[in-house]
Amino acid sequence: MGDSFVIAIDFGTAYSGYAFSLTSKETQDDVFLNRWGKELGLETPKTPTCILFNEKEEFLKFGYEAKTTYMKMRGEEATNHYFFEAFKMALYGTKLNKDVTITAANGKSMNALKVFTSALSYLKENALTTISANTAGMKLIASDFTWVLTVPAIWDPSAKQFMREAATRAGIVTKGTEDKLVIALEPEAASVWCKKLPAEGFVTQNHNKDSLEQTPGTQYIVVDCGGGTIDITVHEVLDGGALKELHKASGNNMGGQTVDKKFKEFLRKIFCDGVWDEYETKFPSEVQKMMYDFAVLKQEDEDVQITCTFNLGEIAQRKKDMGKFFETVQGASWHGGSIKITKEKMKSFFNESLNGISKSLREILKKALNIQFILLVGGYAESKILRFHIKAEFGLQCKVLCPFRAQEAIVRGAVQFGRNPEVVASRKSAFTYGIATCQSFDKSKHKAEKKFTTGEDDFCNDIFMKLVEIDEGVDCNETKEHIFNPVEADQTEMNLSFYRTERKNAKYVDEWGVKNVASFVVNMPDTTQGMKRDVRLEIRFGSTEITATATDLVSGSTGSIKIDFLTKK
Repeated sequence: MGDSFVIAIDFGTAYSGYAFSLTSKETQDDVFLNRWGKELGLETPKTPTCILFNEKEEFLKFGYEAKTTYMKMRGEEATNHYFFEAFKMALYGTKLNKDVTITAANGKSMNALKVFTSALSYLKENALTTISANTAGMKLIASDFTWVLTVPAIWDPSAKQFMREAATRAGIVTKGTEDKLVIALEPEAASVWCKKLPAEGFVTQNHNKDSLEQTPGTQYIVVDCGGGTIDITVHEVLDGGALKELHKASGNNMGGQTVDKKFKEFLRKIFCDGVWDEYETKFPSEVQKMMYDFAVLKQEDEDVQITCTFNLGEIAQRKKDMGKFFETVQGASWHGGSIKITKEKMKSFFNESLNGISKSLREILKKALNIQFILLVGGYAESKILRFHIKAEFGLQCKVLCPFRAQEAIVRGAVQFGRNPEVVASRKSAFTYGIATCQSFDKSKHKAEKKFTTGEDDFCNDIFMKLVEIDEGVDCNETKEHIFNPVEADQTEMNLSFYRTERKNAKYVDEWGVKNVASFVVNMPDTTQGMKRDVRLEIRFGSTEITATATDLVSGSTGSIKIDFLTKK
């Protein structure tokens, strides 16, 4: 029963949501998406990724409720509460450990793991409540489900593990049932959804009537345009509809929020002489509202008008006449109570982000793969400016497709991925991975300072033994096996240390660009066979997380881990 019940959480930088399925059918129609914002007269597929804590760091609200509550707060009340938004980006490109902190809107910091755990706990409870309300008295609990959590493919493994840790603390899974939590990569989840769509499921350039999965050999790029990251994966459809990754995940942090940031910088430029800074300090919730209005307007490709609030007008007019603020800027004008921004100026806010996306796509396309389609997904893909740009830039080489409701593709695909994670049959390794080993010392090959002696034998330490090479294709079920022996007869444990590098080859683990990512110990209590004892290491690189198991074949003792990428303090 349990395995056919799937809940997928799409935890986004700007917006979050979940979808679920209570059948094992492989159809698209039985994936249900929760709708948010009914209390505000809205019905959206996701809710803002905002979270509010009180002054004691106790969780209060998440999503629209957190946002509206915080927006109504004044002065000291706002300063005492911890309000976080876009906090997912704290996990991009940082060295993570369990003690990392993130800063709230009031300038104070909180433990990041606590913030993420509270957010996931809220989404978990909300999902279970929603489902129970629709299953006619059937009381379902977390362990009845396979849970899927989506993360950007370009994230470091430590960020993926951080999310797994937060999900475990949130009670989504418990010790011993960790395999009920599947980590899905966002562009892969979107790909799983889009490959099943018929031609009429896409907004843009039409393609032939078959869905992508009905035409084996089709190669396409999925560009997941999120609020924080642009996340790109390249797939080929195999016979039977499974997917093969053709290029390791790539992308950048040029998501939709870079556009919002440019807009805010422009407002600061218009309302100069400290006007905007004063407004932002005194009325943070009104700034939130303006940014929210902008998020809706940026989907269009035309002149826009944004209402100037009474408070902003009042602060501004204490300095000078409203019209004067617009004399020194281009692309904006004052229209009786509104700020009018020209279509051209709006486009300029997108430039940096669009150039970043184009650069990433050009790098992939110049590798001369036989790409037929570019699929644009994610909330930011709902912007016409972005879609027109990609079509203008690449439309002659490939057909540019965008599914209707591009924001929903990831979470809907994640449900299907949860049912069948093997739908992505092979991936490209993002790094060269290796393990530290010893070899018999050979002075013609090895550095003298690496020599050490045990008993009568000389060994060379710190040798990087390659397990998988960067960009190497690895099947999702493929296990790599290696046998190791102790270097001392009375050794009672073996320490296995894993390293990674972006280089294809490294000789020693302490060379430039080689980083220690994990280690674990296998006990070898039975020493009767001395150095003739075997330890078998089995590693799976092909799924979204790397797992390793080492077994002492004499005693049967095992050490097994999802490789621990969270750096120690």
